[in-house]
Amino acid sequence: MSGEGSATTEQFSLHDARYDQSTFLGRLRHFMDVTDPRTLLASRSDLMAAKELLERFSDGTLPPTVSVEELWQAKKLRDASMHPGTGEVIPMPFRMSGFVPFGTITVVGMLLPGTAVSVPAIIFWQWLNQTHNACVNYYNRNASSELDTPGLLKAYAGAVTAATSIAVGAQQLVKRTALLSPSARSLALRLVPFPSVSAASGCNAYLMRRGELETGIEVSNPEGTASYGRSQ
Repeated sequence: MSGEGSATTEQFSLHDARYDQSTFLGRLRHFMDVTDPRTLLASRSDLMAAKELLERFSDGTLPPTVSVEELWQAKKLRDASMHPGTGEVIPMPFRMSGFVPFGTITVVGMLLPGTAVSVPAIIFWQWLNQTHNACVNYYNRNASSELDTPGLLKAYAGAVTAATSIAVGAQQLVKRTALLSPSARSLALRLVPFPSVSAASGCNAYLMRRGELETGIEVSNPEGTASYGRSQ
């Protein structure tokens, strides 16, 4: 059966989103699919089967028994688990669908009562959190804008240094200020991770993916068969 013009697949598009991206609800449903943690339960063989099904659709060799819903589910699994540029399977902790389940571990660690008053604990949990963030940014980078190994290591070191410096600096500032009562200081120490992580994550994203800003990314047609040049 040949792909896009067949009766079975006429409602399916290999390159377009399932939901209308011109509406808020459509965009919300799209990103709920991409970040759906249930996709983490799929085995590697399930991912390969989904990839093969979509390749058969593209080649026009799809069996007539395959439904439109099966195609959409295969695309959802592929989009949530594989890099769109390279086709490589992204490790589970670094997928968008794994960001919340795996990131929860470090969030809980940063909010533990003992972390707020311990510099080594702050450094450890900030390092772990920003390492996770750096890996998420790296594995979801644009494939046309690669960092060499020295550049990648410098970006990672800069991201982690920025994170730990901001967190420790904020903690020390709160501890030493004379403007807060003991109860207010205790509360402020509990809240330090929130602005620290926000600021550090911004630094992390920039440092890990600044190549895309400096050199641009490749712009191509939806099928990826024709390149129009770079975005800068």
